[in-house]
Amino acid sequence: MVRRTALSLYRALVLRMSSIFYWSGGGMFKSLNIKFLVLLLAVSLVALSAAFVFRELIIKDFREYREGEMEDRVYWVTADLEGTYEKYGGWKNDVMAEDAVWAYMLGMEVRIVDMDNAVVMDTDRAISGLSPLTKKRIMSVTNPSGLDRSGSFQAYPLFLAGREIGRLEVKFLLPGKEALFIRRSNRFLLLSLFVLGGLSVLLGIIFSRKLTNPIKRLTRAAQAIGEGDLKSRVAFSGKDEISNLSDMFNRMSRTLEIQESLRKKLISNVAHELRTPISAMRGEIEGVMDGLVPLDREQLQSLHEETGRLMKIVEGIEELSRAEASALTLKKQPVELRPFLKNILDRFAITLADKGVTTELVCAEGLVVNADPDRLGQIIINLLSNALRAVDKGGNIWISAGKKSTGVFIEVRDTGCGIKAEDLPFIFERFYRTADGGLGLGLAIVKELVDAHEGRIEAASGPGKGASFIVIFPV
Repeated sequence: MVRRTALSLYRALVLRMSSIFYWSGGGMFKSLNIKFLVLLLAVSLVALSAAFVFRELIIKDFREYREGEMEDRVYWVTADLEGTYEKYGGWKNDVMAEDAVWAYMLGMEVRIVDMDNAVVMDTDRAISGLSPLTKKRIMSVTNPSGLDRSGSFQAYPLFLAGREIGRLEVKFLLPGKEALFIRRSNRFLLLSLFVLGGLSVLLGIIFSRKLTNPIKRLTRAAQAIGEGDLKSRVAFSGKDEISNLSDMFNRMSRTLEIQESLRKKLISNVAHELRTPISAMRGEIEGVMDGLVPLDREQLQSLHEETGRLMKIVEGIEELSRAEASALTLKKQPVELRPFLKNILDRFAITLADKGVTTELVCAEGLVVNADPDRLGQIIINLLSNALRAVDKGGNIWISAGKKSTGVFIEVRDTGCGIKAEDLPFIFERFYRTADGGLGLGLAIVKELVDAHEGRIEAASGPGKGASFIVIFPV
């Protein structure tokens, strides 16, 4: 009964899972959560199927073993009965009773039938002929209440010297312990079906949500970015593929936010810097159109100079934008500083000689910094260009490099006019101009490039005392 109940429940579960697969394949469940749940339930179904198959194989092997053992016991009894018949020249009731009792203790109910089809001895008659004490002992050993007496008799012919002398009819009794083993296996299977099936559903729901929740968060964050919220990020933990995807998504959104910030700054800076030269050009053109200003070579030269100024502003803003975006495109590699710095000084050799400026490079052999060579060259060239503009004829410029506890430093120092104390805090701001003019972008570009390397830049100076710029790169 237990086995039939388990099988019926198993069939119902299989049918239910089949319908789920059918409808999920047909598009009824488009949610990834449901698909994961179906997948986990399918795995559980396969595991339960394996349990059913394994149980059936065990029961089959157990029954085959028991049947083989009972067949051996039948041959023992038939051999003893044939020996008894030969010894006494016929059937002897007391000896047949002993054989019947022995067969009963071996797990068989027997009937001995002669050639006239008359039952000469059976199990009940043999047991009833025992003494009360013997009968009690046998009943206590065999426990007849625990025996399964259902089934039919099987006939085994008895022979003596090739001549049939009767037959032994046997009904195999299923001992209580063996029946208990089968009942318990059925009960365990049914319990497994309920417990493991329920546990599979519960774990399926938990793990499907655990797997799909990060994807849902990614979807919501992507939707927020699509709606213009570039600060949207995804919280994640662990080192699996979804965590890596979340990390890459956060990097992408951070990059988009930086690019959008750069775009806004660029538009603001361009609008601010272009307003003055455009206003001047417009005023001159309107004066020419109104006849207030003559259109001569001098006026055209003025307009040409304003156009050149516009071009310089545009080029400077483009360079600043590239510097601000450099954190996204840096290609760091080990750079040996002494030959690197010497190569830059060699490029300035003619300009330095024309101005009568002497230079000195102080850098130990083998000193290495981890940086982008192109961006590092741009930093040094900008600082060297500023120093060259500030130094008069006969001045000096020093470039030194070495190690500090915080990292590797590069210093550019000159004997130029220096920087006023009130200007010093603002020299790295965009478009901040000192008294010597310029666009105010060179040091801002240097600052952006140093920040992109996660380093820092420091300046020290005083009027008439020259200036010193120290760039420190982290180890």
